[in-house]
Amino acid sequence: MDSADAAKVRELLDQPQKIVIIPHKNPDGDAMGSCLGLHNFLTSIGIESDVIAPNDYPKFLKWLPGDAKVLNFERENSQAKRKIEEATLIFTLDFNHLSRAGQLEEPLSASKANFIMIDHHQQPDSYALITYSDVRMSSTCEMVYNFIESLNGTNSIDAAIATCLYTGIMTDTGSFKFRSTTGRTHRIVADLIDKGADNTQIHQNVFDTNSAGRLQLLGAALKNMVILQDFRSAYITLSQDDLDTNNFKKGDTEGFVNYGLTLENVVFSTIFIENKDEGIIKISFRSVGDFSVNEFARAHFHGGGHTNAAGGRSTDDMATTVKKFVALLATYKTQLVP
Repeated sequence: MDSADAAKVRELLDQPQKIVIIPHKNPDGDAMGSCLGLHNFLTSIGIESDVIAPNDYPKFLKWLPGDAKVLNFERENSQAKRKIEEATLIFTLDFNHLSRAGQLEEPLSASKANFIMIDHHQQPDSYALITYSDVRMSSTCEMVYNFIESLNGTNSIDAAIATCLYTGIMTDTGSFKFRSTTGRTHRIVADLIDKGADNTQIHQNVFDTNSAGRLQLLGAALKNMVILQDFRSAYITLSQDDLDTNNFKKGDTEGFVNYGLTLENVVFSTIFIENKDEGIIKISFRSVGDFSVNEFARAHFHGGGHTNAAGGRSTDDMATTVKKFVALLATYKTQLVP
């Protein structure tokens, strides 16, 4: 964050504010880690805030410090709406367009509050008074650390804050293996460990709490995998029946799309997940190298994200969606196959 924006933030926080912190719909580790990390930091310097999630999120994130205070907009609708209506300052974390907040888009659009955006996705919108956007960053949690540092607040980072920020950095970097992981990322992580983040326990809490149903669903996903060697691509389909048969819970498919990239000579992996309640096929795209799944998702599947990680959706049925996807690969063959 540059010095001018940091000065504006300090000026805002020096005034009495009613602060709300918002992650994107279907929040992941980076979204909840950044929101709760910021919430806990503000608490540590004597500033109250509320975290409002657009909807529920995985059980493996509900141990994060401060989670018990999170309002779920779907379950606590009237209370959450009132908080947003009364807010004078709203932080939006890990997304850069209000549509990514799902049902919260309407009340956020109607709000008269000042907005501060902290996000690392491409093509940010212009709704915020202060926009801290950097697509080079590994995670929004790394950016929240930088935000705290710009306020000269790193001495206020305690074990709770460190735990939240470490969790988001760990999950959004694929346990520090993605290209966005830099030396700076590791130096921040080292400081978070020194300040009380228990890296072993955090990893266990996130990755080693599988249910039998999740592992059986993973088996179904791998069985459904199709490898398209001519395009160095692979895709997985999961129908509503697959989800129901294996007692699907929110978050159970997290990371499944990455299995395609563990195959030799595969650079593009996709998962299609049917959601009959919403009438859509939810899609996740992953790549290695220079192939931009962000551009692919934006151009064809109403989505976007990062160069190597993006999401999208389709309102067609599974068969039609997959047929469209496979047909598109021929258009991108020169990018996928050197």
